[in-house]
Amino acid sequence: MDDPNRYVSPLASRNASPAMQAIWSPQRKSSTWRRLWLALAEAEQELGLDITDAQLAELRDHLDDVDFNAAAAYEKKLRHDVMAHVHALGDQAPAARPIIHLGATSQFVVCNTELLLIRDALQLVAKKLAAAIHQLGTFAAEFRGLPTLAFTHYQPAQPTTVGKRATLWAYDLALALEEVEHRLNTLRFRGVKGTTGTQASFLALFGNDHDQVEQLDRLVTEKMGWPEELRFAVTGQTYPRLLDGMIAGTLGTVAAAAQKCATDIRLLANRKELEEPFEKEQIGSSAMAYKRNPMRSERICGLSRFVIGLTQTPLVTAAEQWFERTLDDSSCRRLTLPEPFLALDGVLDLLVNVASGLVVYPETIKRNLAAELPFMATENLLMAAVQQGGDRQELHEVIRVHSQAAAQRVKQEGADNDLLDRLKDEPAFKNLDLHAVLDPAQYVGRAPQQVDAFVAEVVEPIRQRYAEALGYDPTLKV
Repeated sequence: MDDPNRYVSPLASRNASPAMQAIWSPQRKSSTWRRLWLALAEAEQELGLDITDAQLAELRDHLDDVDFNAAAAYEKKLRHDVMAHVHALGDQAPAARPIIHLGATSQFVVCNTELLLIRDALQLVAKKLAAAIHQLGTFAAEFRGLPTLAFTHYQPAQPTTVGKRATLWAYDLALALEEVEHRLNTLRFRGVKGTTGTQASFLALFGNDHDQVEQLDRLVTEKMGWPEELRFAVTGQTYPRLLDGMIAGTLGTVAAAAQKCATDIRLLANRKELEEPFEKEQIGSSAMAYKRNPMRSERICGLSRFVIGLTQTPLVTAAEQWFERTLDDSSCRRLTLPEPFLALDGVLDLLVNVASGLVVYPETIKRNLAAELPFMATENLLMAAVQQGGDRQELHEVIRVHSQAAAQRVKQEGADNDLLDRLKDEPAFKNLDLHAVLDPAQYVGRAPQQVDAFVAEVVEPIRQRYAEALGYDPTLKV
């Protein structure tokens, strides 16, 4: 703790990884501004403006050694952050001072830098999403055939398997990954558009040569490593702020998928069927020493809620931009651009950790399922009794009456479910092997086969695409 009297965002101190923090750091922003100024100057020289090789060399020599103290002093005086950095760079590269930011508006460096940072941050999100999907896919395959009680309306329903349930979590994440990849594949660059988006200043620099101004835009885009075909067709002073809302929506989608998974894990922990990893010396409660609280899953839910909550402000900002641009976007975007990325980064690190260390308790799962299974077996019993000549409607009424009585016994007395014992005394069921219907595997349908297909058709392609990031050898099946 450098200074205990200064507030430090928990997104930085407790949640976001060093990699995500580096993307949104002052260093990355400022050094990217300098790379944009260099790309602009290089392109202007190539197209005939009077810019010397010595000036370009000076800019290249100072891409990363930003003097933040000097920039802060200039900003205090000038009240303009971009011009403060222009002057600070000019002090370090005096020969290049006359051509730094030549023809550009502040949003040339601000907007293009933000787009570069968004791209890098989305790529990191995609890799971590892939890691979570990879881990859940491994878990699903391991427990593909373990029957467990399923729920609809949070009431006991037809059984599924532990592995099949995990595929639901993984598929939500896979759909979210598709959304992230779509944003990456369609993300556009602002390029060189001028003060109000008309490129007027550059047209003046190039003697009203429209073709050279268009080529300048293409050259700078190319030099910054962006596909030339992915440029905004038109802009005002800034890139369309609607994009920020789209990005926030994408991040909110990922957060919703993560929160759903973590919420299910919390509920299952209460049933003592499944737990997140718990460290040997971890304390669950300061008062209740026996507790094993699902604190990682709770943090996932809390941070995800924060990300989801940030989806509104960027859309309001986009809606309230006046004409070519108004500055009321700047102060809130300093929060709404980086913070959902920082929070979601923490969510995904936690999710990967939880997914890679889930603890399953098969005997508890079996006991919980057994308590409800007699009710679920009644349809099979009904069909078997009809095949022996019984009346379907009469048999249904017998089962209904005994089911309600057995349920009341369980609820009011805390006793075991005795439905099958009640039915065995009924003449219509006396020739049936009632307890043979209690094999849970009879009631999970195609859940194990669905797991196999999901891993092969959804998880494996993701593993292939992100093999390097995952450290995954595609020749070795998990």
